[in-house]
Amino acid sequence: MTAILEVRHLSKHFKQVVAVDDISFAIDPGVCFGLLGPNGAGKTTTIEMIEGITEPTNGEILYRGQARDQRFIQEAGIQFQSTSVMERLTSKEVLTLFHQLYPRTIPLDDLIEQCELEPLLNQMVNQLSGGQKQRLMFALALINDPEIVFLDEPTTGLDPQSRRNLWNRIQGIKEQGKTVVLTTHYMDEAEVLCDYLVIIDKGVIIAQGSPRELMKAHFDHFYVCIDKQDFTPSANHFGEPWTEYEGHIEIQSRSVDVTLQHLLESDVTLNSLRVRNPTLEDLFLKLTGHHLRE
Repeated sequence: MTAILEVRHLSKHFKQVVAVDDISFAIDPGVCFGLLGPNGAGKTTTIEMIEGITEPTNGEILYRGQARDQRFIQEAGIQFQSTSVMERLTSKEVLTLFHQLYPRTIPLDDLIEQCELEPLLNQMVNQLSGGQKQRLMFALALINDPEIVFLDEPTTGLDPQSRRNLWNRIQGIKEQGKTVVLTTHYMDEAEVLCDYLVIIDKGVIIAQGSPRELMKAHFDHFYVCIDKQDFTPSANHFGEPWTEYEGHIEIQSRSVDVTLQHLLESDVTLNSLRVRNPTLEDLFLKLTGHHLRE
C-alpha cells in the first residue's frame, strides 16, 4: 500500500531549541494516525510543518509520493489547536463564507447534519460554548471534503461528554475512508481512535506501531491494584515488582491467579482490589521515566 503521507528526516530548530529532531514515518490511507506525546514534545511543530504552516529546518514531506503541491492544499482539512474566526458572524454565516472558498465542498446541509450544528446556526460565534465552537471548527476542517484531515489536540479543554461526541464524529469520517492525523496528549483518546501511533518526547520518536503491537512488544504482565491502606510491603514477599501511584499499589503480575493466592495467604484485605491491562500511559512511563501528562 502506498503511503498517503510520508515524512523523511524532519527537523525543526529554533534559536536555542531543537523542537523536532530527525523524525521519519509514513501514514497509510484510511487510518487514524496518532502523534502522541506530552505538551512541548514537538507534536504541534511536526503537524504544522506537514501542513505547510512552518518551514522545516531539514527533511522532506511527501503527499501521495510527491512533493506537496496544490493537490495537497485542496485535499487537506485542518483543525488547528487554537483558531479564531469572525466572532461577530453567526455560525451559519461562517460556514457559508468558508464554503465559498473551495472548488470542491460537502453540501452545507449534509455538513450541518453530520456535525449537529442546526441549533447553533443563528448564534454568534462569540456566544458559543467551548464544545459548540469545537464542533464548528471541526465542520470547517471538513468543509472541502478532504482526503486527509489534521486535528491538532481537538479535545483539549472539552468536558467528558463533548470529548466523547467528538470521538464519534472522528470515527464517522474515518468510516468514510478519510485519513485522520491526530495529535493528542490523552492516552485514552489515542487508544480509542488510533490505528497507528508515533510517540514522541523532546522532539524524537521513542516508539511507533499500532496500539496492540506496542503493548505486546513492551508488556508481558497485568496490574493488580490495591488501595495503599490495604497493603504493606511485607505482604508482597513473593517478589513481584510493585509501585505506589496516586494512593494505591500496583503489582506487576504475570499470573493474576498466583498473585491473588499470595495476597490471600498474606491476609491482605482485597475489598479494593482491581485488575487492569497496561495502557499507553504505562508505556510512556516505561520508555521515558515520567508520566505522559506531567
